[in-house]
Amino acid sequence: MRKHRPTIRDHSAEANLFARRAFVGFVFVTLLIGVLLSNLYNIQVIEHQDYQTRSNDNRIKVIPIAPNRGLIYDRNGVLLAENKPVYNLEVIPEEVDNLEEALSEVEKVIEITEQQKADFLDDIKHNRRFKSQVLKARLDETEVAKFSVNQHKFPGFSIEARLARYYPYGDTLTHALGYVAKLNKKELTKLEAEDQATNYRATHDIGKLGIEKYYEELLHGVVGSQRVEVNNRGRVIRTLSLTPPEPGHDLVLTLDIGLQQIAQHALKDMRGAIVVLDAKDGGVLALYSNPSYDPNLFVHGISSTDYKKLLNPDRPLINRTTQGRYAPASTVKPHMSILALEEGLVTEQTQIWDPGFFQIPNVEHKWRDWKRWGHGHVDVYRAIEESCDTYFYDVAYRLGITKISDFMTQFGFGELSGIDIHEETSAIMPSREWKEARFRESWWRGDTISVGIGQGYWTATPMQIANATNILVNRGLDHPPHLVQVAKKENEVTQINNDEKPPVVLKNPHHWQIALDAMHNTVHKVTGTAHKAFKGANYDPAGKTGTAQVVSIAQGERYDAKSLKERQRDNAIYVGFAPYNDPQIVVSVVVENTGGGSTVGAPIARQLMDYYFSANPIQIAQSDAP
Repeated sequence: MRKHRPTIRDHSAEANLFARRAFVGFVFVTLLIGVLLSNLYNIQVIEHQDYQTRSNDNRIKVIPIAPNRGLIYDRNGVLLAENKPVYNLEVIPEEVDNLEEALSEVEKVIEITEQQKADFLDDIKHNRRFKSQVLKARLDETEVAKFSVNQHKFPGFSIEARLARYYPYGDTLTHALGYVAKLNKKELTKLEAEDQATNYRATHDIGKLGIEKYYEELLHGVVGSQRVEVNNRGRVIRTLSLTPPEPGHDLVLTLDIGLQQIAQHALKDMRGAIVVLDAKDGGVLALYSNPSYDPNLFVHGISSTDYKKLLNPDRPLINRTTQGRYAPASTVKPHMSILALEEGLVTEQTQIWDPGFFQIPNVEHKWRDWKRWGHGHVDVYRAIEESCDTYFYDVAYRLGITKISDFMTQFGFGELSGIDIHEETSAIMPSREWKEARFRESWWRGDTISVGIGQGYWTATPMQIANATNILVNRGLDHPPHLVQVAKKENEVTQINNDEKPPVVLKNPHHWQIALDAMHNTVHKVTGTAHKAFKGANYDPAGKTGTAQVVSIAQGERYDAKSLKERQRDNAIYVGFAPYNDPQIVVSVVVENTGGGSTVGAPIARQLMDYYFSANPIQIAQSDAP
């Protein structure tokens, strides 16, 4: 039987194997430590500045500070647009995990209407999520207190105190001042394209209409900022640095709030417009369109119910002073007379026979005079004083539309007046080219006849009528209408100047005097169409009445207001100036569907002039402003 020999173990080989494994492990651990040390060096040394910056970004916030919007005053220093403190509940959507759930919880603390909630959700769709959005504006003290106690439950929600625009005179100045309202996406995109977006980082509102929009850059100011240190909950611990914002410029207007209120009360519930200009420089003393609306409704976001109320047939959103297009009617007869004199068609002594109508040779149609039995023999003075239509039918027929259009364009008809608001139309100064482009039709001789008395295709705004008269009053000098006198910022005062336009030059300057004298007679002669309205005035006025036909009356029929619908009745127009020898103001009045300029327009102008020339004008109290 074979015996087994005992196994002899090679301890030397095992030791070598262990040593090799230990060496490999050591090398591996050493490499890992090397990688770790390398990463630590990279983080602590090489990328130290980058991580330091990231840490500061989490610890330090730069908060933009909105500038105070500039204030607006009238010519006498009365405050027309101010800033009032309000408390808003605002949300930064980016900092809210579940917005719908958070809104539901907030509703348990303070009341949030469905409309406010819907508007907020719509706003965040069109704006950056990191920008604060208003959920509820103008919180009262109770709401502020309730939310402040529970604010820790709502990260991303905060009560913010802001200055909001307020218009103390409400609807009296809406179409002149305009209003501010929320910035929308289109406006923000435009600001970005103009490299202005950074200046609106803390701004929620922007000028939408009128002065507020036209002078937005001056009124807005320059954004400021503060660097603050915050804790891990976002609470501000301390302020590190502060760059204060620069407030916007204050604007001083040419408007007189007292005269503006007289204009509003004079129109009462009638649709129409009033423009009063400073005859010396074109400054707008009053600019009122009726009906109007309260601009404060738009500042914090107008409700759909309130907005629908403004979409009515009376069209209160339209600025009738610069956007209303009316036939200028007989108010242009002084200008027509100057053109006829310049062209040598008539002289001061020339008389035309008026049987009560005008006919083109070999044409059966008759253009009726407002006075059915006619005015008899009429010269240029009497034609203006008594507003003889037949005289100007004849003059227009002989002049032709080209000469009329070219001459009237020099007075601003068919052109923008240049007033410093964007809401303006050029209206229509008809010409052969205009009719061809508009209707693809040739200009007929009969088209010119009605143009001679400011009717037919001719339309003008109340501002254009006032401006054209101001050029006449100043014997050709054109002072463009403007609403702002100066811009003020601290001790800096900047004069706002409108460029003077080329003057209207006549071959015979005496022709200015003929038209002006006739306008003076219109008020002072017993037969003048405005005599009754200005009887007993303690100043020396001059002017011209106008009655603009809204619908055509069939040949042979008489105008009967009672048989027509209210909106088909004539518009009343009056334009005048005073005092005659040294004009200070020009007044333009248009009242829709109320009858004649002598019975409606002139008496309203009388109220305005009486106020202006009163030794102690009574200003209507602010609290009484509608």
